[in-house]
Amino acid sequence: MANARGSAAQPAPISRDVAEAIAEDAEALAALHDRELDPALAAALRETRFPESLGLMPGTEAASAAWRTMAEGLERLPTSADDRRAWDDLAAEYAAIYLTGAYGASPYESVWTDDDHLTCQGAMFELREIYRQAGLMAANWRQRPDDHLVLQLLYIAHAARRAAAVEDWRALATMLDEHLLRWIGQFAARITVRSPSPFYVGLSILTAAWLETLRDLLAHALHEPRPSPAEIEERLLARRKSDVEPQPMHFVPGAGGPSW
Repeated sequence: MANARGSAAQPAPISRDVAEAIAEDAEALAALHDRELDPALAAALRETRFPESLGLMPGTEAASAAWRTMAEGLERLPTSADDRRAWDDLAAEYAAIYLTGAYGASPYESVWTDDDHLTCQGAMFELREIYRQAGLMAANWRQRPDDHLVLQLLYIAHAARRAAAVEDWRALATMLDEHLLRWIGQFAARITVRSPSPFYVGLSILTAAWLETLRDLLAHALHEPRPSPAEIEERLLARRKSDVEPQPMHFVPGAGGPSW
C-alpha cells in the first residue's frame, strides 16, 4: 500500500484536505455517470448548487466554460417529478449514451483506444492490474468492465484518499495520462454533437474539464510538466512492445529440463 513505502518516501505534495476534495469530486461525478437522473438526484444537485459545490474549481477559461455549461444544463432540467415525459426523455438519453451505444460515445476506454474499437481489450486488463495493486476489483466485470468511466473515477477517489507520498500522486498522474485523458475529450465531443440533452452534454464536458484540471494540479504540485500526447503514446508503445517480446532463454549447466 502507498502508506507502507518507508521513511525514505518524499512527503505528499498535496494536503489531505485537497486530497479529500478531489476524492469527493470524483465520487460525485461517478454517481452522475453511474445511473439515470431522477427527480431526487436533480433536487439534490440544485440544493448544493452543483457544480459550484465541487472542491476542485476551474483554473482555465475552458474549464470555467465547462462549469457554466453544466450549470445551464441543470437549469433546464424539469422541476416537477410529475413531468413524466421529460424524465422519460432523460432516461432515454442515459440509455443512448451509456447502455445502447446509440451515439457511439462509449463509456468504455477500450472502444476508444483499441484498433478495432472493441470492448474488453487491453485497457481493461491494464486497469484491472492497477486496481489489483490498490486492493480493488470490479464488482462484476462482465456487467461493467474495469475500463468503464465510473470505475476509473472511483479509482481516482480511492487513490487520492490514500496518497501518502510523491510517488502515489505521480502514479495517479500516470494513470490519468495513460487512460482517462487519452479518450475523455473524444467522449465529451461525441456527446456534444449527438445528444440533445443539455444535462448530459454539460456532464460530459464538465467531467473532461475536471480531469484536465486535476492533471494540471498534479503537474504543478509535482513540479513536473505534463507529457505531450505523442510522448505518452511512445511510452505506451515501448512498454507494450517489451511486454510481448520473447525473452531469451539462458542455459544453466546442471539444470533439468522442463516439467510437463
